[in-house]
Amino acid sequence: MTKKPIAWITDSTAYITDELKNHPDFFSIPLNIHFGEKQFVDGVDLTPTQLYENIKNATEFPKTSQPSAGEFAEQFKKIAEDYEQAIAIHVSAELSGTLASSMAGAEISGFPITFIDSRSVSYGITGLIEKGMELQNAGVSVPEIKETVEKMAGKLKNFIYIGQLEQLYKGGRMNGVQFFLGSLLKVKPIIQIMSDGKLEAIEKVRSEKKALQYLVDKVAEGHPKGKGKIYLMQGNVPEQAEELKTMILSQVPGLSVEVGDISSTLAVHAGEGTIAVLWYD
Repeated sequence: MTKKPIAWITDSTAYITDELKNHPDFFSIPLNIHFGEKQFVDGVDLTPTQLYENIKNATEFPKTSQPSAGEFAEQFKKIAEDYEQAIAIHVSAELSGTLASSMAGAEISGFPITFIDSRSVSYGITGLIEKGMELQNAGVSVPEIKETVEKMAGKLKNFIYIGQLEQLYKGGRMNGVQFFLGSLLKVKPIIQIMSDGKLEAIEKVRSEKKALQYLVDKVAEGHPKGKGKIYLMQGNVPEQAEELKTMILSQVPGLSVEVGDISSTLAVHAGEGTIAVLWYD
């Protein structure tokens, strides 16, 4: 049997569009979520809605983990049965050990995989995959795809309003001083994934209304001609997301806005109520 040329691989921190879900050459390998001794597979036996309910009722704060190198290797061996090689684009190596574990799994499996650090999460990963597929369809070679996509990585425009400051702190994404000051002053941070893949707080807001307007303003600044497409990701607050979409379109009428859920893995750290706007120039 003739094998297909390229499989596209990512993890469950990526935003999986309907097009990718239905793409025959696309594979998403889920991360794990732990509530004490109980382990769930992201998107398989725990939906975002179930996650939020579990967090509310949990006595322990949930944690996340990437698949082991052996688990990645097993997945890669299956994919290798139908494909000559693969391109894997994973969550920022600064935020997770997923990329390192995946690379170790590829070495174990012997399956040739070209790895790219997205230096981002969510749609930041998705946009790179879409660009890579576009290049593949145009007949571009794998080394050239890697070079182009790596140049694009780190150029994601993103502004993230954190829903639960305590979850971000307990998940190890902010230090104790930042958490203390944020709790004391009753403020929530707007954070950003920087070009190196790290998280940084760039603004503090005292109300949801101000946070939403801040996001609108940033989208408008980035789209002065009212053209292009942005992704609006939300953590179990669909009505709030639709309100923000309406606000954006009233200020930038010609913009295309797609609303989607943040994954369960990301929700563990960012919390319910998180809203983000993301786009590539």
